[in-house]
Amino acid sequence: MYPVELSYSKDHEWFKAEGNVITIGISFHAQDAMGDVVFVELPEVGDEFDADESFANIESVKAVSDCFCPVTGKVTEINEELLDSPELINSDPYGKGWMIKLEVEDVSSLEGFLSAEEYEAFVKEEE
Repeated sequence: MYPVELSYSKDHEWFKAEGNVITIGISFHAQDAMGDVVFVELPEVGDEFDADESFANIESVKAVSDCFCPVTGKVTEINEELLDSPELINSDPYGKGWMIKLEVEDVSSLEGFLSAEEYEAFVKEEE
């Protein structure tokens, strides 16, 4: 359920690092808890965020939720497909449902996040 090649935050975001650029989305658990996603507000390319700062809003049939940046960095790309098809977050949270790409200031800040196994255990503890 949680791809092993990804890292996870306790805020339910996932990321995949490729050099100093990470792709960020929300986990299957997070999208499942939200219900059907109907709208996504994404940042602009060039926006900069600090770790734990909200970078996007996801509106579902149940609520509006913030997405939090796992690390400090600058947005290099957004998934524009989500603007017209926000439901991709539900149908493919680890593929077509990615949200942003972020250029990371300090690559060492990518350490210490949860593995897929640790994240699964964390989700079970929360329930």
